[in-house]
Amino acid sequence: MSIPLLSSDLSFPDPAKAIKEGVVAIGGDLSIERLLLAYKSGIFPWYSEEEPLIWWSPDPRFILELDEFKLRKSLRKKLSSFEVKYNTAFEDVIEECSKIDRPGQKGKWLHEEMVKAYKELHTLGYAVSVESYQNKELVGGLYGIIIGRVFCGESMFSKVSDASKVAFNFLVEKLKKENFDFIDAQVYTDHLNSLGAKEISRDEFLKRIKG
Repeated sequence: MSIPLLSSDLSFPDPAKAIKEGVVAIGGDLSIERLLLAYKSGIFPWYSEEEPLIWWSPDPRFILELDEFKLRKSLRKKLSSFEVKYNTAFEDVIEECSKIDRPGQKGKWLHEEMVKAYKELHTLGYAVSVESYQNKELVGGLYGIIIGRVFCGESMFSKVSDASKVAFNFLVEKLKKENFDFIDAQVYTDHLNSLGAKEISRDEFLKRIKG
């Protein structure tokens, strides 16, 4: 099955018809309009500097139902060891995340072109961050995209043990208060599985993201 190539038109193929690996299309650009359309359609960009722009909608999809978040006793004890802030150092967080290798991907995946695009989304209020501090030093955090009542998680980092988990706990509590539906974690990781995330079918995910 061939992979569709995007034209200059602002559109995507049906993500439900993505190839087995989850690739929806190749090409296009990282304009604000295309990125927002992608996330609203259950699609996200993921590619290295050496690759063309690749758009994904994997099956299964990895999500966290907010009420299923697992705050373990060991993590609860560490919450008071951090100062957590919301959306006060987005550029610092994404720069730290860009230094981390993504499992299964060769080369730098969060490269300059993507960083620039997400910073623009942040300026417009769509991309936000959560930051963990110790002794006034940024030691962990995460960022993602807000689409309706869904938080689309993009990346996180930790310089000290559990710093990103503490930021994630803060995020979950905030999203609960604001009546969000769930967190899209895209693809399986042991890290988020330990916090209660689970896999659902792409069909179910697409229904919920568009609902």
